[in-house]
Amino acid sequence: MILPEEHLILQNTAFLLRSPLAAEGADLARHQYITSEETYFMARYPEEVVTDPVLVARRIARVNESDREFTLSAYLDGEMVANLQVSKIGEHIKFRHRAAMGISIQGKCRGLGLGTAMIGRAIRQTRANGFEQLELGVFEDNQAAIHVYEKLGFQPVGITPRAFLLKDGSYRNEVQMVLFFF
Repeated sequence: MILPEEHLILQNTAFLLRSPLAAEGADLARHQYITSEETYFMARYPEEVVTDPVLVARRIARVNESDREFTLSAYLDGEMVANLQVSKIGEHIKFRHRAAMGISIQGKCRGLGLGTAMIGRAIRQTRANGFEQLELGVFEDNQAAIHVYEKLGFQPVGITPRAFLLKDGSYRNEVQMVLFFF
């Protein structure tokens, strides 16, 4: 699903929110590499980011062609600086009411309210797309993100212990959070 463009001004910074196009595969790969390099709170390390623009373009095209899934990116002066994706949990009837969300924001744009704005828009679209709940997982020590999610109505529903094994040999727990629409 391709979302309509939206112009957003946060703390005197102008952003453009829109769905990325398949031709922007290299831009999305670069964004994912940057955010994975900046923080361990991402699901992958930088060297694990798929950098083949053709493969990333296919993934973008698949989501853009979906009737319920979507990707929303934020652009600052033409550069992709944030990305959010909402995906269905599964095709089976028992899962069709559930969607999952992931978000990444480059360090230079954190703390401006961009995440809150993007997630707010994603919540409205997810609900409009007929999902009954939106789910996510977050590192337990990412308190800033947990605060934003709770502010937007997500509830912690459990913890997966030792969900992430970092290169230094340490483990991090994952907090499972859900926003129920009904």
